[in-house]
Amino acid sequence: MSKRKVYITVAFIFILAFFLANFCYPQPWNQSVDWLNARKNEIKYIEKLSNIPEIPDTPFKLGLDLQGGTHLIYEADLSNVEKENYSPSMQGLRDVIERRVNLFGVREPMVQTQEAPGRYRLIVELAGIKDPAQAIEMIGQTPYLEFKEQKENYQEILEQNRKVVEAGEGSIEDPFASTPLTGKYLKKAELGFDQTTTYKALVMLQFNDEGAEIFEELTSKNVGKVLAIYIDGLPISTPVVQETIAGGRAQITGSFTIDEAKSLARNLNAGALPVPIKLISQQSVGPTLGSISLEKSLKAGMIGFLAVILFMIIFYRLPGILASLALGAYIVLVLTIFKLIPVTLTLAGIGGFILSIGMAIDANVLIFSRMREELREEKSFGQAVEEGFNRAWPSIRDGNLTTLLVAIILFGFGTSFIKGFATTLSFGILISMFSAIVITKNFLKCFVNTKLERIKWLWR
Repeated sequence: MSKRKVYITVAFIFILAFFLANFCYPQPWNQSVDWLNARKNEIKYIEKLSNIPEIPDTPFKLGLDLQGGTHLIYEADLSNVEKENYSPSMQGLRDVIERRVNLFGVREPMVQTQEAPGRYRLIVELAGIKDPAQAIEMIGQTPYLEFKEQKENYQEILEQNRKVVEAGEGSIEDPFASTPLTGKYLKKAELGFDQTTTYKALVMLQFNDEGAEIFEELTSKNVGKVLAIYIDGLPISTPVVQETIAGGRAQITGSFTIDEAKSLARNLNAGALPVPIKLISQQSVGPTLGSISLEKSLKAGMIGFLAVILFMIIFYRLPGILASLALGAYIVLVLTIFKLIPVTLTLAGIGGFILSIGMAIDANVLIFSRMREELREEKSFGQAVEEGFNRAWPSIRDGNLTTLLVAIILFGFGTSFIKGFATTLSFGILISMFSAIVITKNFLKCFVNTKLERIKWLWR
């Protein structure tokens, strides 16, 4: 690469870093622009120019531990689940709730299960949702679907319920018994219309292979009987089974409007709960502790950043200064990506980002150490730069890729907060390799064939 191209590349890096820094923290730019636009007519040569635009002040997306939100606790009803299926059912419940919440744009919700003696609970934390009623509504829109068959004394229960209604006292007994067929076997739900009557709206269900077998078995033993369809504990449809139904297809009929049928199908597709849940606790989490934690984390990160810069300058002199400039460009580039995607920043995520700063400077340490070895062998500065990068690259590549592999595993198998840590760490690792190989290398190339390259104290 010619010297002219190197200078152009370095100039582009500085200009890009300047604008990205202002995008990440636009307040100084916007204040300066407001001042300049207000006094434009007083300054010669710019009075005829149009107003300088401001940079949109888009805040970073913060997690529950930093900005507050809603904390909900649900208790799961596993009375109709065999004991060996408790754990899979709770895991399925967690996955469904997390998927449902994410559909509403709440990034990185914390959804976890909690087991106590004889009790199984689900804890849901939603960042930025300050109104518990809104959060409860979001969770509650995920329906619990189940099919129930007639109890053996079905007619007796109906007669007893009729007497209770007439007398106005007593309790109503459900004439239907639960079956193994629930929403966890649902493959898809879609809007349909009854072709045999007045084209009323209905919801068409398709079960997976396991659910199809259960449904076929249920219909075969209940021919001529009612097989009730319950949503959230209420009977929605009570069709009579005319024959054995194979293929796992069913219909939910009722007095639906088209919009109601669409909404039910959409919510069922978002995830029918494998077990029913009951809300037992709700509270709003204020951002006070979060702001203190964020302030301490940023302070720790700043101290660490300054300590790294000081170390690099003391031990590596001019290359250390160049590495510090590259590290600054690296930080604003990573923060820009976090803001654009956006990545939800939790304390764990900030920890992953700070760790990636150490990974970024580690690559520079390897490069500079290799360069020193080349300079001791009396090679020219240009050769030392090229050989230093070439010899350091395998170590940088292998070290970063192994860390990236661990981050991917953490993201795949971890909970929400662990995923946040893995996400920020992964972005940091990928961009740190770009920073070391592209930014730092071009900074060093600026000094090839200059007077400064002859001052050996600066480089060794």
